[in-house]
Amino acid sequence: MDFIEVYYSPQQVSCPESSSPSPRKPAWVVADWMAQGLPVRIVEPVPTRCEQMALAHAPGYVEGILSCRLMNGFRGRQQDVADSLPWTCGSFLSAARGALNNGLVACSPTSGFHHAGYESGYGYCTFNGLMVAALTLKAEGKVRRVGILDCDQHYGDGTAEIMQALKIDWIRHVSREYGSADDAGPFVDALPEVVRSFADCDLLMYQAGADPHINDPLGGFLTTAELAERDRIVFSAAKALGLPVVWNLAGGYQEPHSRVLEIHRNTMAAGVAQYV
Repeated sequence: MDFIEVYYSPQQVSCPESSSPSPRKPAWVVADWMAQGLPVRIVEPVPTRCEQMALAHAPGYVEGILSCRLMNGFRGRQQDVADSLPWTCGSFLSAARGALNNGLVACSPTSGFHHAGYESGYGYCTFNGLMVAALTLKAEGKVRRVGILDCDQHYGDGTAEIMQALKIDWIRHVSREYGSADDAGPFVDALPEVVRSFADCDLLMYQAGADPHINDPLGGFLTTAELAERDRIVFSAAKALGLPVVWNLAGGYQEPHSRVLEIHRNTMAAGVAQYV
């Protein structure tokens, strides 16, 4: 493998009035990776269609969000947010296809998925791109079982709700809300076995959140070095299993944003070290 494929389009970026960096972060992260000379190749994603998003969400919810009739995850009804959402979900779905095709890894520089439930974003997310991708690939016969390793700081309650609403038993979903700094050692030590628990899956979806960082206002228990070790373990253990990985950015809220970019840069560097 000569480079990591990154499925990105400027059309997945939006600029709502929000304190969250998530809608702008894809452009910042991709620019940082390119400036650092990391071996990445930008690939244009294919936007998801309404019917694909409606595999994971109530059709009325999908229509209401895309028409700006319903409030999006940034608590507004901005057209540029609605326009970006098929591209955001499409970035993750396209990257998942890329990982399945190359059998190793692909990246989607996206955030704002795992709080979105069947017919609500709960004020934090809008569409659950993880579940849209998993259900689309399942419907197409591309996967039998899918693993979701959610290493964001916060529990993927929307993912769990969709799985319960649709009675899904073919996805293994591992997510937790982290606690104090005392959890760092046991968390890192347990990761190899956690990744091995996905051995019967055809694809691992890895949310490599930056918000568990000890200085993140919404995080607080892993150092920069421990986050880098987290990423190394996930990629190396998955590679040893022959398990393709599609990964995304998830949360990260420190200021200045350069601190978040450093964490995401380290995740990409960990992937490069394992696969390139």
